[in-house]
Amino acid sequence: MRPLTLSERLGLTEGVSFADLLAGSARPAGRTPLTLVDYAREIAAGGFPGLRHLSGRSLTAQLDGYLERVATHDLPASRLRVRHPATVLRWLRAYAAATASATSLERIRRAAAGEAGASPSRTAVAPYVELLTALRVLDPVPAWLPSRTHLAALTVAPKHHLADPALAARLVRVGSADLLRGSGPPLRGARDGSFMGALFESLVTLSVRTFAQRAGARTYHLRTQGGRHEVDIVVEGDHGVVALEVRLSPTVSDDDVTHLRWLRGVLGEECVDVAVVTTGPEAYRRRDGVAVIPLGLLVA
Repeated sequence: MRPLTLSERLGLTEGVSFADLLAGSARPAGRTPLTLVDYAREIAAGGFPGLRHLSGRSLTAQLDGYLERVATHDLPASRLRVRHPATVLRWLRAYAAATASATSLERIRRAAAGEAGASPSRTAVAPYVELLTALRVLDPVPAWLPSRTHLAALTVAPKHHLADPALAARLVRVGSADLLRGSGPPLRGARDGSFMGALFESLVTLSVRTFAQRAGARTYHLRTQGGRHEVDIVVEGDHGVVALEVRLSPTVSDDDVTHLRWLRGVLGEECVDVAVVTTGPEAYRRRDGVAVIPLGLLVA
C-alpha cells in the first residue's frame, strides 16, 4: 500500500480516468484550479494519511522522526547492524537528491560523504538498498525491458524514488516555498531540470503506480542506451502500453512529445495511448494524438 494519490488527498473523483487510458478509450477534457503553488504544497505535505492534518513544524517533526526511526530502529530490526545511523541518513539524503533520475548507486554513494569526506563503503550500501526497498522507504521504478528485438538497446537501471516525495523534500531540507524558488540539492548529472520538477515527477509516479496497480498493470520507465530516447513512465496493461511524459510546465510544446511519438511509432497498435502530465489548467488532446492531462485531473 502506497501513500495517498493526489486525487485521494483532495477527494477528486471527476477527471481523466487512468483506467480509460489503459483501455485506449480516454477522452481528455476538463479544467482544474490547481496551480504550481498547490502542487508544491502537496509535495511538501505528503500523502501519509496520519499526517494529513499536520502542517509547519508539527509535520516536519513527524517526517524527521519517521526517517530517524528507519535508521535507528527499522534497519536494526531487519537484522542490519547500523553502527552510525547518521551515515544511513546521509546516504538517504543523497538518494533523495537523485529523485526521478537513474543515476548510478555509486554516484549516490560518493555524494553521501560526511564532514570528514568519507562516504559509506560499497559493502554497506548494498544492504541499505535491499532493506530500505523491502521496508517500502525506497520505491524505485524498474526499467522496461520488453522481449522485442526492436527495443533491445535499453538501459537496465531503475529510476530512483522514495515512497513519498515529501520524504525526499524533507531529507534535503526544502519546503514548498524553496521549491517554488528553484532551490534544491546539486547532484551533477542526475537530472536535467529543477528539483521541483523531479519531485513533481515523483508525485505523478506515485499516483500512476497506484492507479496501475489497481488495474493490474505494471509500471516502468524507458531509456535507450546513450540516452537518445527517454520516456518517464511506461505502463503495461492487458490491452497494451500507455506512455507518459511529465512536465512541470503548464504548456506542452512539440519538443515535449518527441519521445512519446517515437515510442508510439515503434510499438504501433500495442501503444494504446500517450500523454503528457502537466501542471496546466486544462486537459485536451493535441492534433498529433498526444493527450495533455493536468495531474489535478488524473483519477483512477
